[in-house]
Amino acid sequence: MRKHAQKVYFRPITARLATARIRGGVSALALCAVAAAFAGSAHAQSAASSPSGANDDLQEIVVTGLRASLRDALDQKRNTDVVSEAISAKDIGQLPDVTIAEALVRLPGLNGTRDRGNESQAVIRGLGPRLAFGTVDGREVASSEPDRNIRYEQYPSELLTGVQVYKAQSADLIAGGIAGTVNLQTIQPLDYTGPQFVGRFGAVYYGAAADLPSYSPVGYRGSATYVGKINDKVAFALGGTVQQQKNGYASIQGWGYNAGADAGDLNGDGVKDPTPWGAQTEVTRIDELRKGALGVIQMRPTDNLEIKVDAFYSQFHIVENQNQQWFQNWGNWDGTGTWYKSYTLQNGDVAAGTVGYNYLRNVIARYDQKNSVFNTGTNVKWTADKWTVTGDVSYSYANRDNVWNALYIDSTNPVDSTFDFRDGVTPTLSVVGNPLANSNLSVAQGNNTGPDHLRDSLGAGRLDVTRDLDSSVLKAFDFGLRIADRTKWYSAYNWTQTPTSTTIPSSMLSTFTVPGYTMPALLDGDFDSLVNKTLGGLNPSLATEDLSQKWHVNEKTQEGYAKLRYDTDLFGVPVSGNVGVRVIHVDTDSSAFQSVNGGPYTPVSVGNSYTEPLPSLNMNFQVAPDQTLRLGLSQAISRPPLDELRASRSLDTTGNTPTGSGGNPKLQPYKAKQIDLSYEWYFRPEALVAVAGYYKYLDSNVGYKTAVQDINGVPYQMISPFNGSGGFIRGAEFTFQTPFFFLPEPLQNFGIYSNYAYVNSNVHEYAPVNNPLAANGLARHTATVDLWYNHAGVEARLGYKYHSRFTTIYGWDATQLTTLEAESTLDFSAAYQLNDNIGFRFQVNNLTNEPLRLYFDNMPDRLARYEKYGQRYSFDVTFKY
Repeated sequence: MRKHAQKVYFRPITARLATARIRGGVSALALCAVAAAFAGSAHAQSAASSPSGANDDLQEIVVTGLRASLRDALDQKRNTDVVSEAISAKDIGQLPDVTIAEALVRLPGLNGTRDRGNESQAVIRGLGPRLAFGTVDGREVASSEPDRNIRYEQYPSELLTGVQVYKAQSADLIAGGIAGTVNLQTIQPLDYTGPQFVGRFGAVYYGAAADLPSYSPVGYRGSATYVGKINDKVAFALGGTVQQQKNGYASIQGWGYNAGADAGDLNGDGVKDPTPWGAQTEVTRIDELRKGALGVIQMRPTDNLEIKVDAFYSQFHIVENQNQQWFQNWGNWDGTGTWYKSYTLQNGDVAAGTVGYNYLRNVIARYDQKNSVFNTGTNVKWTADKWTVTGDVSYSYANRDNVWNALYIDSTNPVDSTFDFRDGVTPTLSVVGNPLANSNLSVAQGNNTGPDHLRDSLGAGRLDVTRDLDSSVLKAFDFGLRIADRTKWYSAYNWTQTPTSTTIPSSMLSTFTVPGYTMPALLDGDFDSLVNKTLGGLNPSLATEDLSQKWHVNEKTQEGYAKLRYDTDLFGVPVSGNVGVRVIHVDTDSSAFQSVNGGPYTPVSVGNSYTEPLPSLNMNFQVAPDQTLRLGLSQAISRPPLDELRASRSLDTTGNTPTGSGGNPKLQPYKAKQIDLSYEWYFRPEALVAVAGYYKYLDSNVGYKTAVQDINGVPYQMISPFNGSGGFIRGAEFTFQTPFFFLPEPLQNFGIYSNYAYVNSNVHEYAPVNNPLAANGLARHTATVDLWYNHAGVEARLGYKYHSRFTTIYGWDATQLTTLEAESTLDFSAAYQLNDNIGFRFQVNNLTNEPLRLYFDNMPDRLARYEKYGQRYSFDVTFKY
């Protein structure tokens, strides 16, 4: 038997079952019915046997890798007392996913959005990242995002042993996750039973990057983890990862539409025809270096005392060399002249056409971003008789620094440009003539955004106490306190430079096109050389701070909870669970700058506070030894995004009605009442049929709109984030997973993991006013189907993921709501374990090169962004001992 392999046991399948055949095209539901019938047959035969010999004919099946991960995750799901999902990676590195974000989006009802081709933030049950709360080892952590969202791709799968996704509330969970709470679990050295050392090293090839000039598509990935047990009382873990991503890609982007009164009437029917403001093409050549490190020491000096000290660090450095082409002023046409030589209307918009006069700007730029996250904490657990006391202190910080330096080179000879952004059509953009001829080029200026700085620090402490009870019904009483102090601040700078020379020697410039895209050639050149030639080099001393963007938010949180755990019978059915309440009090102080009537910026500070009681009830009915029915009732909140609490304001009192824009430090939290129901049938080892339903009523939502806000006693019409009415979110989830135990012997080493989720809601964003977008994250349909194979050291997975369209915030600006078009992605991975110590793995992600397509204003023809990231190939070698 292979070292570190895990075992499950199966009864031999009867001769009739061994010869049964499943014909092609069987749906997951039909497969479920077949499995259920077979499971019932086997159970009936087992029941007819002598109880004393019930285990005499068990066969040992070795379970490793992905199959072991699926099995362990089922055990975790089964043994929790709330509706939840789990990912398990007890044997370090056994997950086929590169980051934990890629594994998360395969769970029932979860989605993600791709950033530079990588899965990033989590969407749970149709609710976006702002309502999904992330923790690490049960602790709230700082984030390099402006709001609160964790970037899950910053957490390498090799440094984690599992993930729990709590879809229902419990009083002991930190308040904050209406959609759910995602907890990342790091290594517990004393409990770890896998290999002491795991190292993995390999190369990564990015398909889309291979089409880009002066750019290598090859990166690498490596990791090493060591778990050492000094004795039975002291153990430690050390781990590190490094990854270079070369995931360059091309993009076609729209700039939104002029749908206002100043638009023109193209066809003369008396109705204004919205036209695009402009568009741009772009190629991004990325060099991204990611590093991560983990250190844990765990001690049990006595049977009553356990101490754990841990630290996690992650950083990534992104350098992007960008080539852009801006097509400007398309939307400024007011109906006069012959600006549009031809056009095609779709849903009343000019979705395709030829613009007869066009301003073309070429941009050669470099973007530099550095992110880092550090989490550390100490946990002490003491037990005595019927008491368990756990204390935990933690500190976390996150940094982000970014700057964009660009050289603007204008084409002085206007040209005709033709675009086609219609829904259902691959976007295209072309020009007539050669606007990039050197004689037509003139350097306009150097433009620099940044450096921008974001800092987030969070210190927290909590005390949890459990008292076991002697009652036949009440099993334990839990209570605890938590305090946290978090500060996030942001500052931004910018500057421009006048060129010292407006001409560029032709020897310093070249052009290139991108296969697979219909778009004009792009201008290229060495950025540093061009800047030195035309600007005399970059001059950051010219940078001035943008006080309109500078803000500081401090949040102090106090929480307390009490929870009773029970275990009893109800009408002859065993029922267990918990009932409790959590109370959270939050004080915020927001400092920033405001300007009145375009005058100088002056400091402003605004405080706010709120208190929310959050009751919860969880009931688990053991309707049969292998069947559980769960019910959860709760109230929940998600705290407002920290950046939306900024006190920054620009006010105007010159008109009849005072107006303004900015943040809103008086925001109250999102609030919801929730019902969760789940039926789980563990009909075989490694097998599950689950059906879950839920209903959430969002009492309070947060979004951008124009509304009245009282500022120093004056009512302003503000464009700002506001609290507003919510609505219902309801949905259902179906999960089916099993090895193919019902097939003939060679096929029993195959299996399936699948889920489907449906969600419906009347919750909308507040924009556009006349056609509001669905709630951020609301994908009506989500599905995952993984077919896997595991036998004799060989493992393979073919994974399919689908989501329907949903609203998302692409980037950091919450006012820039877009719709992400439906996506279907297909991944493949295969691994071979040569012996106990050496294994090989090959992966292909995004086999079908599924594009990312975003559009504005709930109108599919209003293109926002179209990108193809290509396939990602990786091959690595794993060493274990």
